[in-house]
Formats: sequence, structure tokens, C-alpha cells
Amino acid sequence: MTDSHAAERIHHRACNLCEAICGLEIRVAGNEILSIRPDDADPLSHGHICPKAVALKDLYEDGDRLRKPIRRTSDGWVEMEWDAAFDLVAAKLGDVVEQHGGDAVANYLGNPTVHNYGGLTHGPRFLSTIKTKNRFSATSVDQLPHQLLAYWMYGHQLMVPIADIDRCDYLLVLGANPMASNGSLMTVPAFPKRLKAMQARGGKMLLLDPRRTETAEVADEHLFIRPGTDAAFLAGLLKVIDKENLGNPGKLADFEDGLEVALADIGALKLEALAAHCGIPVPTIERIAREFAAAPRAAAYGRMGVSTQARGTLCQWLIQLLNIVTGNLDREGGAMFTRPAVDLIDNPTSKPGSFGRWKSRVRGLPEFGGELPVAALAEEILNEGEGQVRALITVAGNPVLSTPNGAQLDRALDSLAFMVSIDFYLNETTRHADVILPPTCALEHDHYDLIFHAFAVRNTARYSEALFERPADARHDWEIFEALGDRIAARLGAKRAPHPRPDQIIDMGLKIGPYGGMKKHPLNLSLAALKAAPHGIDLGALEPCLPARLQTKGKFLLCAPPEMIAELADFAAHLSGQHSEAGLSLIGRRHVRSNNSWMHNSQRLVKGPVRNRLLMHPADLAARGLLDGAKVRVASRVGAVEIEVESSDSMMPGVVSLPHGWGHDRAGTRMGIAEAHAGVSPNDLTDELLIDPVCGNAALNGVPVTVAAA
Repeated sequence: MTDSHAAERIHHRACNLCEAICGLEIRVAGNEILSIRPDDADPLSHGHICPKAVALKDLYEDGDRLRKPIRRTSDGWVEMEWDAAFDLVAAKLGDVVEQHGGDAVANYLGNPTVHNYGGLTHGPRFLSTIKTKNRFSATSVDQLPHQLLAYWMYGHQLMVPIADIDRCDYLLVLGANPMASNGSLMTVPAFPKRLKAMQARGGKMLLLDPRRTETAEVADEHLFIRPGTDAAFLAGLLKVIDKENLGNPGKLADFEDGLEVALADIGALKLEALAAHCGIPVPTIERIAREFAAAPRAAAYGRMGVSTQARGTLCQWLIQLLNIVTGNLDREGGAMFTRPAVDLIDNPTSKPGSFGRWKSRVRGLPEFGGELPVAALAEEILNEGEGQVRALITVAGNPVLSTPNGAQLDRALDSLAFMVSIDFYLNETTRHADVILPPTCALEHDHYDLIFHAFAVRNTARYSEALFERPADARHDWEIFEALGDRIAARLGAKRAPHPRPDQIIDMGLKIGPYGGMKKHPLNLSLAALKAAPHGIDLGALEPCLPARLQTKGKFLLCAPPEMIAELADFAAHLSGQHSEAGLSLIGRRHVRSNNSWMHNSQRLVKGPVRNRLLMHPADLAARGLLDGAKVRVASRVGAVEIEVESSDSMMPGVVSLPHGWGHDRAGTRMGIAEAHAGVSPNDLTDELLIDPVCGNAALNGVPVTVAAA
């Protein structure tokens, strides 16, 4: 209830619900949010927000949000005091470690972890108290190919090139929908405005996608491409550019290594076979190759539709080569690297990455950055033997809805000896937990975007102080991590050194960063300086930084990683030039009012037309004798769902689409609004055996399915 005597105040912060980190202006009276609107003075978002930002009010006020620890009993869930909850969790996990070893305890980090800086500063320290090889996260159902190629080619997993859209003349986009996402691994708030500005100065955006998306509607050109075949199109571009001598690496030629080797192997492919495979004619591939090479400033960018397919790593490698061979890497208006205020690359605690130091027990999938592909999680729980996972820690994740063959994982979680979840919802995953520890929500703690400033189209910095004071009986996520870590370490006979608070870590990061006083930068950036600038600070456009910023030995661009040369050979061996027209391919999609599975308990986000429908081309409907609006059964190797079908010529023939993150119809959850808009989960159809063979990333797009009347 609004306090009529409370003074009205205005609070400025960044929205941390998605990667765009738009600036907000929030009007408040007491504990009542009166309005949420864009911050016109934000140097990155320039007065843009999307509907998700307004839902911060819903999240704060949500009656379903957990506010105290709860534990499962034979009579249902009951609340606990914090100390008792911490002691119980430490005792149970300690028992599992002592009986079966550290590998018997697995952990899973969900996507929201990177939207909350306490999770990044303190989460890894907490998880390291149990020495286990069974670490998983949303990385391997998302951007693993990006990070792996960054590690192999540039020497650091966070050196992901960003399309400099504000100065670009030709933007080639594959499998991305920034009109809905405002960027992903490319923090680009106000994408519609930025695209219009590019087009107004004569620039062009070309999009390839099996669906005519919201982004396709505003693109200068959209081409349908068969799901899972983007590597053929990209290889075709590179073959044409090399054959016609259109490439010009420019300054990159002085420090590249292996480019000729890579281009020679690509050049051996037959253009006609590549075109037949992806469904894009040879003349079209030749035209686009010439346009891209001739553009003064061009950038190629591929996202979810490219990353989460069976050749995702190959696609990302070819995208990097396309930017390099045309001289557009590290060029203004091309694909550039950020210089964030807290630099996670040039930092004493930097973690460049790793690959293949160990493999999963059952299927032998490779480690990356200390984690195994999450497609292996269920089998590591279900398969008996030494190293079997018997306990699980989940942090801000819902893998039952977000990882392949979610129904199998659902069954696996039921068999665990113990499970603890750090989450403020009783959702499709946490319903299996024995204890749930809820952290504060976004408006109850301070925040600094460690990750998304590192992927932004412009260098800026912004610190968000808490809007509301933390309730006395609540805990921040980092406080939960510290308390649990201390107790688990004590239970296992280990010692832990004191650790600074998240804000203290950020303050030091700013001071030793490129704009800080310890680097003798005139800005003398610190946390105090950011607090004095509530709208954020503009640090300037992206600037060329190679080869100095490369983290590879000798500071070379490593263009021909052996693993990618081998993957290209495998691709060539399976490239027949023929593409079966039988069956249907399933792809995902997203909506501007949604972000994975964790925003469906907001009425303002789920209201309006039903979005959880199967999109299908009219010709595919007619061929199966189906009517628009009919209930259909969609089946794959692993399962089946029933859902209404919607006739849509936005779909490429032979391709169907379901939105990601739904499926709130499982018993035992406590999310009333989401349950009333349950939908179905496409990950009850995706296949844990369908993975990228290079790194084990889940192939969530291009899944073979059948569709018939229910």
C-alpha cells in the first residue's frame, strides 16, 4: 500500500533482466513503485527500454517469490531459519562428499547468475569448496562456441568481437533476433534506433533465418536458410572471397597465423554442394560475398540459431574468418573488442579458459572453462558407478525447461540423494530440491554489470545502488554463498580466507582498470566516481586494440585451430550436396516480453495474444491435412508434446517453431501466473544426444520432428 506521507523520490539504475542493460528512471514513494520509465541520460541505451523493465515492479511485489528458506517435509514445504538451513545443507553435502567423493556433488549455474554481480564475485568461490569435475551451466545450451573460439583464436574466452553497429555499413546477421533481444553477446540497447541510423547513412543489414522474425521485418534483405546449415553458407562466402581475390586482411596480415591454411581447406569445398546444402543459390552466395568484401566497414554476427546447432562451433569459426579475411576485425565499423571499466581480461584474477582437461564419465564430453556440457547432466545422475552424481546444487537455473530432454532430467532429479537450490521461485527444477535458499531480488541489492559491459557496442560504466533496503530476514546471494561456503569448508576440514564484498571487488576492479587511477587515467575511475554519476559514464566508442590486447602466445591471431581444421574435414566428408526434404526441423524463438523461463510469473509480460503456439508454414499444414488452430502432436526421438498450431508464412517450409522457456504445467510448483499460461516446453523434444561434436554444446535448433493431429 502506498504511504501517502512518504516523500516521492527518483532512482536511477540499469535494468539487469536481460543483456541490454537499459537505463531506468524509477519513481518511488516509500516502498511503492509509482513508475518505471527509460533514463534519457543513459549513455548506452539513450532513453530506450522494453516491456521487461516495467516487470521489475512485478518481480519485487510477487507474492509467489520466496523470501525465507524452505525445506521439503513429508507434510510439504516448511519455512526455516537461515542458520538452520545453512547447517542442514552443509551437513547433507558433507555426508555425500565423505561417502562418495567430491565428484558425487554436481552444480548448475543458470543464466540469471550473470545478471547479478554477487553471483559472479562470490558464486565460483562457494562452488570451489567442493572439489568436483561435475560442474555445469547454461553456457553449454547457449554461447559455448563463441567462448571456445575466443579462447582458441584470441587467447581468452571473453574476447568475443562485437559488431560496431554505430559505424557499420554492412551488417550480416545469422540466427539472431535483436529486435526482440536488443542483442545477445552484443549488448545493443535501442537496436531499432541504431539500425535506422545505419540505414539512414546508406548502410545495409542482411539477415539469414529460417523464420521471418521481427528483425527480418526491418532488415534490408532476409533470406531463409535451412536450420543447421549456416556453415555451408559461410564457407561459400569465404570460398568466393578467396577465389576472386576479394580478401584484404590489412594490418591483420602482420600477426595472423594459419589463415592461408584455413582458406585452402575451405577452397577445396564445392560451391554448388554448399549452396544445395543450405538452400541458397550460388549466384546469391556470390553476390553477398562481393557485397561484404566491398563494403567500407562490415561485420558478421551470428547468435543463438547459429550457436545452438550441430555445427555451431564451425559456424562461429567461419564468422571469425570472414571478419578477418576482409580486414573487418578490429576495424571501426567492423567487429571490435570492448575496453570495459572493470576489465576481466587484463586482470590479476582473469580466467582465459581451458578445454579438454577432463571428460564426462558416461559419454566422454570435453570440459571447457571448468565445466562439462549440460547435455550430460541427466546421464551422470542416472548411470550408476564410481563418480555418479548423487547430490546437486542449482543456482538461479531451471534446467528442466532449458536443457535438452528436460523430461529425462526431470526424472533424474527425482533420484538424487540431496538437492539444494539457491533461487527465489519454486519452479519446475527447484521443486525437486530438499532445501531452497531464496536471495534478494534485483531492486533489493546493488549491481554492476561485469559481463555485459564486456560485450557492449560502446564503452560505458554504471553502478546501480539498491532501490530498497534488504529486509532484515533476507540474504543477498553473495551472503548465502559465503555462509554456505564457510560451513561446508568447516565440515570438510578446510579453511577459507576472508573475502571482500562485491562492491569492494568492483571498486578495486575499477581502480586497476583501464580508466582507473592505478593506470593513471585522467578519469581516475572508482566506485565513488560511479556513485556520483547515477546515469552512468560514457567511456567512448570501441577502439582498435590488436595485437596488443591478444592473449595468445606471441600475440598472434590463431586462424587455424587444429580442432577446427578437423571439424571442417568432417563437415566436408558429410557434405553430399543433397538435402533431404523429408520430415520437419524444429527451431526455437523468443519474444521481447520473455527471457528464458524466469519471467512468466508477471501478468504484464504474459498478457495479450497467446504466444506459445507451434508456428508452421501453410503448405506444411495442408500436406498433413491440418487446420490452423488445431491441436497437434509434435514428436521427436525423446518425447512428444501437444499444442495448438498456427499457420504462418513467416516460417520457411519444412521448419516449425516453438518458443523457449515454457512448460509450466508440472505439478508441485508455486508460480500461479506462469501455471495459468503453462504452454509446452520445446526441451521436452530437444535431444541430449544431438550436440556439437567439437565441444558438446546442445543442438537446440534443427531437431527432427514429426507433426500430426493430436
